[in-house]
Amino acid sequence: MEELDIPIFKKAYELTKKLYELRGTVPKHDRYALWQRCENLVLEILEGILLASQLRKPQKLQPLEQVSVKLNVLRVFIRLAKDLKIMDLKKYGFLEEMIDEIGRMLGGWIKSTREG
Repeated sequence: MEELDIPIFKKAYELTKKLYELRGTVPKHDRYALWQRCENLVLEILEGILLASQLRKPQKLQPLEQVSVKLNVLRVFIRLAKDLKIMDLKKYGFLEEMIDEIGRMLGGWIKSTREG
């Protein structure tokens, strides 16, 4: 399954694992609201990347743009979690760095798809 070898998929996979690892550190009353929404979004992002990797180039743009929107929503939710003190600054910085890297990779993929 060569679609699993693409760098953006690997990064999104690592982000998914990290969110699940952090679940135990999230207060119970936040775990089943905001944090659950973050976990669902990252799974949808992973799924969208996998879908786009299997489509022909002209068909990739719409799924990639949907992934981009979901990534931006995830970014806002993670910032909200930090502001609500659901996570500390170190964890926030690490997650934000991962999200930024995925965003750059996704932006490049979208750009190359549009130009092609």
